[in-house]
Amino acid sequence: MEAERADAVVWRNRALVLFDRVAVPVAVCDVYGQVVLANPAMAAECGTTPGRLRGRHVLELFRPQEAGQVERIAEALRLRHRSRYQVSVCWRAPGGDERHGELTADPVSDSVEETPALLVMLRVLGERPAPEPEPVRVTDTERRVLALLAGGATTARAARELGLTRDGVTYHLRRLSARWNATNRTELVARAYAMGVLATGVWPPEPGRATGPGTGSE
Repeated sequence: MEAERADAVVWRNRALVLFDRVAVPVAVCDVYGQVVLANPAMAAECGTTPGRLRGRHVLELFRPQEAGQVERIAEALRLRHRSRYQVSVCWRAPGGDERHGELTADPVSDSVEETPALLVMLRVLGERPAPEPEPVRVTDTERRVLALLAGGATTARAARELGLTRDGVTYHLRRLSARWNATNRTELVARAYAMGVLATGVWPPEPGRATGPGTGSE
């Protein structure tokens, strides 16, 4: 028994070394699609390290081009079908280019009764250059809201100073958050400085120079 355990450890270590050295992007996921293990080639496609992929959902990293494919695969897995499944996906490469390819998922387990893991391999089929960034679209009112926010103003104070209701200020902040894909007000302010919407090197914060399409009063 001890000899069998020792052999199992040896072969497991050999398999992990081979897994890491394979040039093809490969990951092991649980049946729900969360990454358990990823090799360096897979992590490189995501611009990170293998450890940072652990716990991420593979379909958050690689966007399915057809939602119906994923639904059919999920249903097949629920029924414990053990076929090879393929999903057409696209993703943003570390350099910014948009790539497209195919994820192949093979259910694997030690026995038929066990809930399988998924051995996922990525095949890159092509890429296209990253699109030119869109011009910054911010109205004068949005710039003034952001400037007050950067200075620490509450929603109520921003509303008083701008002659708006609190709901009006919240409306502008929600529009900005959706446009910039920002998750909170701190990120909104950081993005505003990064894009020149707010002037740097001045206090209290001031709107930057309004240039380009999409600027103006509202």
